[in-house]
Amino acid sequence: MDRVFQRFAEQLTESTHRDAAQQSMAEVAAALELSCFAYLAFSRRPGSAPNLISTYPPSWTAIYLQRGYESVDPVVRRAMRQPKPFQWGLGLEAGNRSEAERALFEEAAKFGIRCGFTFPIHDDKGAIAALSFASDDRRTGFERSLIEHAQSLRLIATFFHAHAKRFWTIDRMVGGVVLSPREYQCLEWSARGKSAGEIGIILSIAERTAGFHLDNARAKLGVSSLRQAIVLLTESKSRK
Repeated sequence: MDRVFQRFAEQLTESTHRDAAQQSMAEVAAALELSCFAYLAFSRRPGSAPNLISTYPPSWTAIYLQRGYESVDPVVRRAMRQPKPFQWGLGLEAGNRSEAERALFEEAAKFGIRCGFTFPIHDDKGAIAALSFASDDRRTGFERSLIEHAQSLRLIATFFHAHAKRFWTIDRMVGGVVLSPREYQCLEWSARGKSAGEIGIILSIAERTAGFHLDNARAKLGVSSLRQAIVLLTESKSRK
């Protein structure tokens, strides 16, 4: 297990794209007889779709995201309520499920996602992600590996999240620093020659608020002037 985790950590640390991160986790799952996995990062913005890295069948994940199944998925709901890992599957706690939840499990089972184990990831504000391992049946090896490596898998889930979240913020990275969505927006408009007052009008925020975000962006980038921040922004865009 130590060698598996060491290789996983090295590959994940060096990964610069979600496909590389997916491969590193897939190798861990295969080494531990855990079949397939799905990492789901929840968005705290209403109406925003979750981010997914998975080796579940692509045909199933496409349906899942297109139909917004995360809003009725009992696995997601439970992961958002509690930080403790849990087992799930077709037939488990069937009497407590709604018709929509039962239909979801039955549909997932048609794609080989019949049972699994989920590691919720929470911060001080609540649930932020979940990592699930799934199988098409309750094989002895699948359950034995989960029990044997439960503590290590929880660490793997946390470690994976810490690195995977980089891929959702890459578009807002300037000079190796991730800016908030509003800081990035304000800096972009400033680069187009707009003043704080004009940016406020464009983004429907106060001039003072626009100035606040510009100051924060400058401070995060470690430069003394807005002009220097704009130079860093321009350089980062040229490399993308």
